[in-house]
Amino acid sequence: MEILIKNARIIDGTGKPAYRGDVGIENGKIILDCAGKTAEQTIDAEGLYVSPGFIDCHSHGDGVYGKDYGQLCKINQGITTEMCGQCGSTFYPVNPQTLPKLKELLSVICPDFPEEMVTWKDYKTYKEYLKDVPLVANTGLFTGHSALRTAVLGFENRKATPEELEQMKALLKEAMEEGSFGMTTGLVYAPGAYSDTEELVELAKVMAPYDGIYATHLRNEAEYVVEAVREALEIGRRAGVRVQISHHKAYGKRNWGLSKETLALVEEAIANGQKVTLDQYPYEASMTHFNVLLPVDFFAGGFSQAVATLVDPAVRETLKERLLDEDAGFDNYYQNCGGFGGVFAAVLPKTPEYNGMFVSEIAEKLGKDPFETYFDLVLANNGEGTGIFFSMCEEDMVRIIQDPNTCVGTDGIVKAMTEAGHPRGWATFPHAICYYHKKLGLFTLEEIIHKMTGLPAERFMLDGKGLIEEGKDADLVIFDYEKLADMATYADSNRLTEGIEYVIVNGQIVYKDKQLTGVYPGELILHSFKS
Repeated sequence: MEILIKNARIIDGTGKPAYRGDVGIENGKIILDCAGKTAEQTIDAEGLYVSPGFIDCHSHGDGVYGKDYGQLCKINQGITTEMCGQCGSTFYPVNPQTLPKLKELLSVICPDFPEEMVTWKDYKTYKEYLKDVPLVANTGLFTGHSALRTAVLGFENRKATPEELEQMKALLKEAMEEGSFGMTTGLVYAPGAYSDTEELVELAKVMAPYDGIYATHLRNEAEYVVEAVREALEIGRRAGVRVQISHHKAYGKRNWGLSKETLALVEEAIANGQKVTLDQYPYEASMTHFNVLLPVDFFAGGFSQAVATLVDPAVRETLKERLLDEDAGFDNYYQNCGGFGGVFAAVLPKTPEYNGMFVSEIAEKLGKDPFETYFDLVLANNGEGTGIFFSMCEEDMVRIIQDPNTCVGTDGIVKAMTEAGHPRGWATFPHAICYYHKKLGLFTLEEIIHKMTGLPAERFMLDGKGLIEEGKDADLVIFDYEKLADMATYADSNRLTEGIEYVIVNGQIVYKDKQLTGVYPGELILHSFKS
């Protein structure tokens, strides 16, 4: 064997109690019958736990493929497999004519774009590119609905014609045949928000013969979150596909408690035969485009074009009135955050002097109206940059994670080693253990790790992942339970986890002594289906 892990407390990923034993690795696979066998390297895991590698079922790691900081942020928290292409945004399919608009959409997760991106006309060409990209962790890919729409319609705020819908369906079919796990949506963002339910149903039907997954950033996560969940379940039911509800939450104080209704809808759908999964990051604040406060219809035609109109005082006044309207009819982040005191500037590339401040603080410092301050910042940064938005409560978080169909996902955005961000980018998985298990006692250690390993492996049909069983892929985490602590905070988001001793991917040690080892055994995982 290449590696023998001795005297470990083994958590196998099923949720069952841990047991003492040895785990061997041979040809990248797990060996449990180690008696009488020798190994090139032995790790004495006395006093340590070994578990399956964690599966990030909602990752934006495809924005930084091949960059070591983008790999370190995941590996340091024990993640060995990422499910990418989330929230409707993927780097394919590319239409050269609309490529600038696709780059605007992707700028929130990607610091730079390779020249060859113009050639990524479909999943196959993108997959060929990834063969030469060094990966530490494994990665599976979805196909983004917003990327499909951008390739065919650009950012036009209208219903797709029958011919355009057929073009999107053909692109999605190609992706499914090449190994995509399904289609994701970002229905609060342009241009995904411009689609109707019928368009999404027709696209989802394309995935049905491939047992694809409809993974959705809902159309609304605030006052209309119940209706949005109902729409997602309807799409899955009518198309006959699995449903994944992304980073489920109830946004805005007046909407706290609505998770009772959304989870009841999920339970009812499952009772009626649907396959439904949820994912969650264990934090009370979210992170996305800094411009997300602006109504989604404002961005019709593209981000840059829309943001340029902020020079007009009349445009600003109209936007202000819409944001102040408590029944505005869109996912109103201004209302959900209780005003600009809940809107935090994480990374503003053109005005970095304001990074790490709430908009209300920036306005006070400048002696300006908060709305004018916010519009000035969006304009100065050409609509780019990220914000952190405080609007959720512990009660909903606890209720959602306790649902047996909920997995853990980071939804993290990390664009540079030193760039400030959300702690979820570096610490979601250890935080879930420390918060839900160590602090609140909601789960046993084995139960919370099941939500990170065996459960997502089952729901995403990752046959070789998620369990410590004979012959499974040797993706493993060795950790010191007593020392395990998530160190990343909102004030200091990029700190490494304490207590993760080793991370192993496909049988090779990729993380030790709080650093990457310089090997890249990660693989692109293709969705396997039974036709």
